[in-house]
Amino acid sequence: MSILEKSDEEIFKIADPIWANLIKSSNIKDYGGFTRDFSSQMLYGANEVELGKQWASNELITSLSNEYKPFGCLRRGQYITVLYKQISTKIPGDFLGRLVLGDEDGLTKVFGATIF
Repeated sequence: MSILEKSDEEIFKIADPIWANLIKSSNIKDYGGFTRDFSSQMLYGANEVELGKQWASNELITSLSNEYKPFGCLRRGQYITVLYKQISTKIPGDFLGRLVLGDEDGLTKVFGATIF
């Protein structure tokens, strides 16, 4: 069944482990782990040097808490955007996480991930 046919709760069950892996991998600056679930399109644009520069210059993306909460899904075309309330272990306040998922070769893959 395509991810597009699933309910929000079913999508959260798929998305949460992916988001947790992105948090863990980003905090320890693990390129291989971070890109594990990326679509081929995302892999093409996420080279190790550029990610390394981001990890070096952005304290938020290396201090993400394991405490997060999905609060909605946006459906647009062939993709589902899962929105997360995210906090940092070092920077006060709430942040918005965005995880874009879609189907590629019969698997759910990451087509976008941002936090702000």
